[in-house]
Amino acid sequence: MSGYQVDEATPEEIEAERTTYAPIADATRRLADLSIRTRVSPEDAAIAHEHLEAAIALLGKDVDAEPYGVRYSRSGVTRAWGNAVVGIRNPIAPPLTIVSDEDGVSAEFELSAAYEGPPSLVHGGVSALVLDQLLGEAAAAAGKPGMTGTLTMRYRRGTPLGALRGEAHVDRIEGIKTYVVGHIADAEGVCVEAEGVFILPRWARADESAPTKFE
Repeated sequence: MSGYQVDEATPEEIEAERTTYAPIADATRRLADLSIRTRVSPEDAAIAHEHLEAAIALLGKDVDAEPYGVRYSRSGVTRAWGNAVVGIRNPIAPPLTIVSDEDGVSAEFELSAAYEGPPSLVHGGVSALVLDQLLGEAAAAAGKPGMTGTLTMRYRRGTPLGALRGEAHVDRIEGIKTYVVGHIADAEGVCVEAEGVFILPRWARADESAPTKFE
């Protein structure tokens, strides 16, 4: 399947990539929040725009023709750094750092003003985005990776912007289908729940050397 690739990047080269480009994505996340909430004068906004255009021109001098995809180095490091939820090079991503244990997966994260739907609340589609990733990671952590077949959401109450926690675990496995449940909660309790069905794709069933984790 296109988008999954094995490369020869060494741990040193991977760390150099991280330290070079992850700060750009992090700064862009902060920029997105500021672009919503700033109250500077038109003159200052115009100057900021000039700086941004200069940064765009500089970064655009040399770019990949394709999206980042998922990269597996022969040194054993997997990089899904363009992913919209966990990608450290993707400014759209919060990003989540997902932790696995015997109970499933979890992540503590924060959603800024850039993820707002109803006033002061997380957009419902963003909640679905995050839970889709968490549920998929739980399936992979259980050794049953797959692509999302269905994702059913239950919005129990508004999810506030700010500090949140997500959890997911495998409910059951039926052949090539893995059923996973999870939720997002704030300090007051669960805000939104999800159930997903993840299906091992045909290309992976036919190729024993295919990746065992889909991010």
